[in-house]
Amino acid sequence: MTATTEHTVRVPAPRAAAPSARTRRTARRRRLGAAGVLMAPFFLLLTTVFLIPVGTAAYLSFYSDDQPGLGFGPERTVFVGLRSYAAVLTDPTFLGGLGTVALYCLIYIPLMVAGALLLALLLDSGVVRLRAFAQLGLFLPHAVPGIIAALIWLYLYTPGISPVIDLFARADVTVDFLGVHTVLPSIVNIALWSNLGYNMVVFYAALQAVPREVIEAAVVDGAGPVRTALQVKTPLVRASIVMVAMFTLIWALQLFTEPMLLSQSSQMINSRFSPSMYIYDAAFTRNNYSLAAAASVILLLCTVALSYGVTRLTSRNSTAEEAR
Repeated sequence: MTATTEHTVRVPAPRAAAPSARTRRTARRRRLGAAGVLMAPFFLLLTTVFLIPVGTAAYLSFYSDDQPGLGFGPERTVFVGLRSYAAVLTDPTFLGGLGTVALYCLIYIPLMVAGALLLALLLDSGVVRLRAFAQLGLFLPHAVPGIIAALIWLYLYTPGISPVIDLFARADVTVDFLGVHTVLPSIVNIALWSNLGYNMVVFYAALQAVPREVIEAAVVDGAGPVRTALQVKTPLVRASIVMVAMFTLIWALQLFTEPMLLSQSSQMINSRFSPSMYIYDAAFTRNNYSLAAAASVILLLCTVALSYGVTRLTSRNSTAEEAR
């Protein structure tokens, strides 16, 4: 009797050769090159429209044109250091313009964010019929250029030619939209009319990304429409709310078009009503480019500081809520 034993010999599969250091460096260079090509348009645009203008303004703010010899000598550019910044920060008209813009922001930003979010929640809830027509009607004012919108409202605000003021007069109601206490709310009204629909579209798009099962779960738990909107939908679009608030803040700090045009019919708006109007007046009326550049840099620093503060505050609140 013969016993035969079969042995199966397993040959290990060949391992893939590890990439050499040279291959890894080549792959890394290719990835960096591709990223550089994709990011090049952004950096080119950033340098062209932001870094170069900011650098030029900062340079001009440290120099000024001077005429030696009691004004009879040839004009020359001299280094003045921080003199222009000191002049701006001690100018009551510039500080008054900052206060005006601060009050404008306190009125305008909450109304803009709350109004746009409320309209978006109404559209998302299905209460509003003809939703597409409502979106178009609310967004259409944003398509009107800012100058044209300001001219339209200037016509409606000007006594003697305004049909709105005539309508109030027939009811024995006297309304002065460009008075000392009403001119700022009138400017806020123009800005709301122009930008409310755009921000509503932003919020509505964010609400469309909210998972429907989350809303259905809230309804099953007994939450009504108002509670669902405020406690379920609104927290889920927090990022969009922060973004809209930040961009609205940046835009509000550059207040210029509306008061510049309304100043043609109102004595309550002077040539330095806002920081942007102060810069325009310094550069093109007084021909003091050093002063205008210093005011521009100060306004930029205020905008950056406030934007950073909003970002830090919202991120801190989000972190605290996640920890809970």
